[in-house]
Amino acid sequence: MTTRKTEVAGVLLAAGGGRRLGGRPKALLEHRGRPLVEHAVRALREGGCSRVHVVLGAACETVREQADLTGCVVIDNTDWASGMGSSLRAGLDSLSATGVAAALVTLVDQPGIGAEAIARVRAACVSSSSLVSAEYDGERAHPVLFGARHWAGAAAAATGDQGARSYLKEHAGHVLRVPCADVAAAYDIDTTADLAHLE
Repeated sequence: MTTRKTEVAGVLLAAGGGRRLGGRPKALLEHRGRPLVEHAVRALREGGCSRVHVVLGAACETVREQADLTGCVVIDNTDWASGMGSSLRAGLDSLSATGVAAALVTLVDQPGIGAEAIARVRAACVSSSSLVSAEYDGERAHPVLFGARHWAGAAAAATGDQGARSYLKEHAGHVLRVPCADVAAAYDIDTTADLAHLE
């Protein structure tokens, strides 16, 4: 049974405006007949995150209208255009009063990362001091789990499009890497060529 001391909340960063996709908000890209944001939420839930916080930005009102985000805590990041860092800060800040042990962060434009990878990273959380990332062929990537004791530092380091990269690099010796290449693929949907990954 999960208690608050070990509860992991999912934080989905879904604010991107898809600049290289002609301004198509990534959350609304269609995948298997539904908006991409719904698939990402489902992966977090099926991976064991009972609480899911979704950070929206570009076309947030349209995303709310077209996507089923029932049961999610939805945060509108008005500063989304400044980069992923602002969305990470908004997501972590939204968890401050929840009492959960950790935040498992995923990106809306990575449909190759599903529930299995999320469950592996989540299972590696042992306390609010945990710092965990998925690993693909020796490279650290999403999902990334931040124990609550790391939130302030990760948020402070999150600038522009770097997210928490600098924080993770600085604390590399404390990051537990979980191999996930056998169950997931960490590609991004950034350009029109990448749309071929969608079904």
